[in-house]
Amino acid sequence: MNKTDIKEGMPIVCSDNKQFAEVDRIEGVFIKVTKDDEGNHHWFPLNWVTSVDDKVHVDRPGQQAMQEWSDEAPTLAA
Repeated sequence: MNKTDIKEGMPIVCSDNKQFAEVDRIEGVFIKVTKDDEGNHHWFPLNWVTSVDDKVHVDRPGQQAMQEWSDEAPTLAA
């Protein structure tokens, strides 16, 4: 997986092949997800990504991913 293959607006699908989010952008080693219905962004690490085609596929069910992603911007220290 090459993070340059991940583009703004791509659907993010869980291991059940259902969309649960959309890419806002890459921030360091994290994907920033577009705002949810409450107007909040979320972040999750790129190491969740299993593959990228016309969608970003992650290694866990959507409900689990949404429980585990961060509600705060990660520290982007190298």
